[in-house]
This record gives sequence, structure tokens and C-alpha cells, in this order.
Amino acid sequence: MDEYYPERSVTITSGDPAYVTPAVKHMLRQKNKLMRSGRVEKAAALAVKIGVSIKSFNSAEMSRVEVMSSAANMWNKVRQLTGRSKGGARHNPDVSADMLNNHYARISTDVSYVTPSVKYTVNNLGALTPITEWKMFEILDSLRPTATGLDNIPAWFLRIGAPFLAAPLADILSLSLSTSLVPRQWKTASILPVAKVPNPTNPSDYRPISITSVISRILERIVVKNYIYPSLQHPPLCLAFGDQFAFQPTGSTTAALIHLIHSITTLLDTNPFVVVLALDFSKAFDSVRHSAVLEKYAYMSIPDNIYNWIASFFRDHSHITKYGNEVSESRTISASIIQGSGIGPPSYVVTASDLHSVVSGNVMSKYADDTYLIIPADNLQSCQEEIANVESWANHNNLKLNHAKSAEIIFVRPRSKRAVQIPPRTISGFVRVELIKVLGVTISRKFSVSKHVDELLTSCAQSLFALRTLRQHGLPTEALQAVFQAIVVNKLTYASPAWWGLTSADDRMRLEAFLRRCHRLGYCDDTSRTFNSICADADERLFNCITSNRRHLLHPLLPPQQEQHYLLRKRSHGYKLPEHSSSLNDSNFLTRMLYKNINRFDHIC
Repeated sequence: MDEYYPERSVTITSGDPAYVTPAVKHMLRQKNKLMRSGRVEKAAALAVKIGVSIKSFNSAEMSRVEVMSSAANMWNKVRQLTGRSKGGARHNPDVSADMLNNHYARISTDVSYVTPSVKYTVNNLGALTPITEWKMFEILDSLRPTATGLDNIPAWFLRIGAPFLAAPLADILSLSLSTSLVPRQWKTASILPVAKVPNPTNPSDYRPISITSVISRILERIVVKNYIYPSLQHPPLCLAFGDQFAFQPTGSTTAALIHLIHSITTLLDTNPFVVVLALDFSKAFDSVRHSAVLEKYAYMSIPDNIYNWIASFFRDHSHITKYGNEVSESRTISASIIQGSGIGPPSYVVTASDLHSVVSGNVMSKYADDTYLIIPADNLQSCQEEIANVESWANHNNLKLNHAKSAEIIFVRPRSKRAVQIPPRTISGFVRVELIKVLGVTISRKFSVSKHVDELLTSCAQSLFALRTLRQHGLPTEALQAVFQAIVVNKLTYASPAWWGLTSADDRMRLEAFLRRCHRLGYCDDTSRTFNSICADADERLFNCITSNRRHLLHPLLPPQQEQHYLLRKRSHGYKLPEHSSSLNDSNFLTRMLYKNINRFDHIC
């Protein structure tokens, strides 16, 4: 055996791809030897054999992963095969960690910084909800994998040690709230730069994501859930949260789009056109003035201890930046709501709570820093006054309105028989557009979403190529359909309650044809489920959430309840039906749902 079949040894390193098995490595060495000796034909035949071995390995790649029992392993393999990375910044040798850190520090510096005031009337300790050992255990036991802060205490360690750490951590966090002090270790963040463009070349091409201590984020979420969110339901007279659809329990991009389209179409009932100004604020999250946001927190109904704790959290905050293998020096900042923290997102909601329209009849709709000012034709002369008010508000909060990235679009009724006289550009520096992309949905000035459907189908067609690659690598059918649901169906139905009513017959035919094609390819097994039924289910779920929750942000848009003095057969809802003012208004989500399953007899009654 040793004479005719001698054993060979090869070395496999960590740098070799997974498909380079010992047999493949041995054949590669033989091929190189044949090439050096000039035996090209035999080397080419061996190269074909190597290719067959690699293809055979790759075709069974996904079958070796426990895809259904371990979703994380499946998605890691999907990213590996499709070439998609999981976050992080592309390394640019011309950019250093110190350069990025200094850039972020300059943005988050308030030249007119004033130390936020604290409250000296701390006498309501009874209003604080104590953090019990059992509550802390529930929080620690359900911790999800997340980035580790500079204290190097990972989430998995806190989760495993929950039975032993719950009691001392509950005491530490309760003491922090009662004394209104945030430990200095919790106020130093590690910034992970995330590229905003495919090929970043300078520091402004990276978005700063701050990673704070896991324990700090636990306490921040407790403060947000127990004190800040309840106070949003009872705002003071000077603040309003009903037009902000981000970072609230019932807020979403879908709700923001529904509110925006509903406001525009309602104003078009009595106006020939409606002007919408899409406002852009430069580096909004990274430059918010601390004294301004805490001034608004002071008006809200939160205990004094919690207000002072929030002031302590923002005071003397600092950050370092990790880029590649480099770590920068620490820099202290005097602005920003700390992107990546638990208390940062609701703090921006509070920051924007006093940004209102100044002229009656104008409407403002906000999703985080994406702000849309809706002005009907009757108030056209108020555009300059509204923009002056926005700039005044921005200056007070250390923000800057970016005219170059702000846009103006004039909506008109589609298929209108009367010619509409479009006014000249209303705001200097704003670009007037025919299409506008609102929170990921493209809408034309005549409420056509055909461009949005084009973009959806193009993007989903690219996803089908990735799915075909996964199938060739042996991904089981059940897992393949799960990936299809997560990537393709969720992408198609994103914010569908807001734009589905605006689709044309051609748009719907194209979407249905795409889904039928996916059925034929085996990516989804339920052939009876059409795209129309998928959107109808999404509509029904959202409408039930709105009608069953009086605190839902879209609940105020519902018509009043209908009084019933006698017993009738069961109706789908108890609200008065709005008048059919126009076909455009009937495309609104709420109008469609109010008239759904309502026949003519119900309307007469």
C-alpha cells in the first residue's frame, strides 16, 4: 500500500477558503508542478477536476448548516455567499481614527454652550418606581446580543449571570436614579463609524454610532419606558408630540406616510394645489443643544430626580473612535443626543416637540429629523414666514436648515378637469421636484407610485439572484422560503397601507405577476395567497391597532363614533362614514378601511 498508494500530507491554513479541502489542496499543488514542468494539457485536465470538486462542495454548503434551529448561522452563511457585510466601515487608509474622532467632536460642540440647569425641588422620591430584583432578572435574562461598551462587560455575561447579578445591579441602578448621578464610565462612548456611501473618502462620509455600556443602556431603557413615554401622553401646552411619528410606541414610517398623505389629500378637497416643503437639517442628531432639550424636559411631567438624571447623562459626555485597528484619544463633547444610546432617540422627539406651524391651516408632519411642512394654496403667502420660524427654531436648538438638500413639491389632484396655475418657486434655495422620496416611498406630484413599484421590482429581482445562489449551495426549501419572506415579501410590503391605495391597475398587475413568478420558482409555497391579500392583511392589522388603542398616533384622524339608539346587525366598526369627496380621498388608508365591508345599506342606516 505504501508503495502504490503512498500517504501525502498537506497544510490547511485559516486563510484558505472553506472549499479548499485537503484533496483540493493536493490537486492544486500537483497542477502547479505540472505547469512548471510544461505539461499544460494534463494541468488543464486537473484544473477541470479541481473545479468539479469545488462546485460539489459549494452545492452542499448550506445543507451542512442547521438553518432552522440556528437562524444566526443561516444568516451568516447567507451574507457570506451573497457578499453582504454586517455593518462596519470600509477601511480607507487616508482616514485615521483621530481624524474621525476630531471631526465628530467638532460637530458635537456647542460654541454657545450653557450648562443645563438642575432642579432643586427634589422631594418626590415616592414617584420613582423601584427597580426590583425580579424585574432586573427579567431584563438581564432577555438581553439580546449587542455591542459591548468600553467597560468590556458583554451582554452574554450579564445574561448568563442574571441569577447572581440581578440583586446588586438593581441596587446600583436604583441608587443612580435616586441620587440623579450617572457614573463617568457610562458617559464615555465608543464610536463605530458606519459608511454612508459605497466608497467613503473623507470623515463626513461616515455616520457615528455611539456604543455605550450595556448596563447604561439597560437603565436608559427603564427611564424611557417608565417615565418619558408616559409623559408624552400628557404634554404641556407648549409642546406637542402628535405630529412626530418616530421613537414612540405607536409610531412608524407607515404611520408617518399615512398622516402625510391624509393631510395633503384632505387639503386638496378645498384647494387647487398643496405645497409640501421637505426640510433637511444638517447633522441634526449630532448637534442638538443640551440646554434646549433639557428646557423642554423640564416642562414635562417627569419626577425631578429623573430630570436631573437626564441632565447628568448629557453633562461631560465624551467619546473615542475605533477605526480598523486604531483607537483615538478621548474627546469631550457639549452637544448631540448620542446616537446609539437608549435615551437619545426619545430626546430628539422632545427636541422637535415645539416645532409647529405658525399659520392656521398649515400642517407639519415629522419622522425624527425628516420634517414635512404642508401648506395649502390659500396660505401660499405664508411660506416665507414658516421657513423663518423653522430657521429660528433651528438656531435655538443649535441646528442648521440645509437649503441645498431641502425640496419643494406641489401636489395637485390627478385627472383634474380644471387647469391649475402652478406658482413660481416659493423658497429661495429649495429645489422644486416632480417626484419625492418620503421615508423610502417615491410619490409623484399627481400621487402616482409607479416609480416606487419600479424600484421595488428592480430591487427584488436582484434578491432573486441571491436566492438562486443559495439554492445552488444546498439551502433547504423550508429555509429558502423563510429567507424569501424576510427579504423579498417584507421589502414589497414595506409601508403598503400608505401607498397601496394609490397604485394603478398596471402597478398591481406587475406586482401580482412578480409574486406568481416567485411561486413558480418555489420561493413561496402558498399559491393561493395573492399580493392583494397580503396587503389587505397588513391593512387590517394596522386598522385594528388604531381603533383599539386610543393613544395611537393615528387615532385622532378617525371620524367620530356613530350614535346608535337601536339594535342593528353587527357592523365592522362604529365610526361615521366620511363623505365621498373625491376619488383621491378614497385612496387614503383610513377612508379605504372605513368603507371596507360596508355595503350601501349600512351607509344609509
